[in-house]
Amino acid sequence: MAACLQHTGYDQERLLHVSDKLPCRVFQAGTLLSLMGEPSQYSYPSIFLYGHRSTGKSHVVSTLLQELELPHATVSCVECVSAGLMFERVLLALFGPDTTSLLPRSPSLSDFVRIYRQQCPQSPANQTRFIVIEKAELLRDMDANLLPVLLRLQELIEDNVTVILLSEIVWDQFRPNTGCFEPLLLHFPDYSKGDLQQILSQDIHPSYSAELYSAFINILLGVFYSVCRDLRELRHLAALNFSKFCEPLKEGKVKESDTHKLWRNIEPHLKKAMQTVYLREVSSVQWEELQMEEKESGAMKGLSAHAHVELPYYSKFLLIAAYLASYNPARTDRRFFLKHHGKIRKTNFLKKHEKTSNHLLGPKPFPLDRLLAIFYSVVDSRVAPTASIFSQISSLVTLQLLTQLGHDDQLDAPKYKCAVALDFIRAISRTVNFDIVKYLYDFL
Repeated sequence: MAACLQHTGYDQERLLHVSDKLPCRVFQAGTLLSLMGEPSQYSYPSIFLYGHRSTGKSHVVSTLLQELELPHATVSCVECVSAGLMFERVLLALFGPDTTSLLPRSPSLSDFVRIYRQQCPQSPANQTRFIVIEKAELLRDMDANLLPVLLRLQELIEDNVTVILLSEIVWDQFRPNTGCFEPLLLHFPDYSKGDLQQILSQDIHPSYSAELYSAFINILLGVFYSVCRDLRELRHLAALNFSKFCEPLKEGKVKESDTHKLWRNIEPHLKKAMQTVYLREVSSVQWEELQMEEKESGAMKGLSAHAHVELPYYSKFLLIAAYLASYNPARTDRRFFLKHHGKIRKTNFLKKHEKTSNHLLGPKPFPLDRLLAIFYSVVDSRVAPTASIFSQISSLVTLQLLTQLGHDDQLDAPKYKCAVALDFIRAISRTVNFDIVKYLYDFL
């Protein structure tokens, strides 16, 4: 029997309904509900929820607040690019649209606190108000006093309000050097293989039995669990590949109980899908087209391995930077990528009698630090050197868009070469509105 939430301040039937919507996260939901307390009680001023991506943080919080009908405002730091937008969303959700007109054009923290305190007597809180802030790690890039104020907003406003921060990083990377009010911490661990099996098995197909779909999920996790534990990515892969899994059943060749023959049919298809995990080398529609073409001709056609690659945003800029590093001499980097490079005499920069087309000579190897330096110069936004950037470099190597030179045990930094053609990189550059020709030495 599945675990269910229990709390004296809420109706048990409603808690049972909430528990059904939170598979494998009832323990975390129960802990959070205990921290929130009964609706009429004063809750703790701030709660910090952290865990990796797709661990159920937003789902648990939104389900509890909506199903238990608690007054709340949910804002995302990705959408609210300024503190003013965040203040407007919070006041709109808690006090209605008339309140937002009281904010000045560029509201400050003191404006937000003043208007909030003015609205409290007009709309007294008989329940705790909750302010949920998603992607809270972006608060560190906003005003330095914003995070400390949010953590003790209850004290400043003198109202029964609790701020819930959701983040993918730990609290130690949040804590300001000047100190701040410490929130309560609640960790959301990664889903185990059994948890993923239970959650994904709920997405049953109406035309097939639940046992068949559960067997398919078991096969899928057996292949992908070691390299991917992201629930959303696994759900995407399951939706793409289930029709291929059921092809022998539609043709009447096997029965649902013959999982061994079904596995032999889907195995080569899953190996191809392994190359597109996270990177979306083909879209869902294109993947279905490939399945139809394979059925007709027995081989992939229409889309070559690199003809229509759909890479993540920063992977495209990494590939552009790699192409520039391969085909531009290192001495030209200052000319192309340094904003305040000073005056460079054209006669010294362009020695045409010595110049040979680098595109005819082929790509040159380049070190990792040069690749990252060019990448940070050409990308529009400021990007921190996180593990995600380095993992995308490895993925480009796996896709054979980059070639790594040397061995894994080499002592010095690894070197790479770009393995794509000019037409291909120009097509990639157009998708991000980057004119790569202006940065190529051969086209000066």
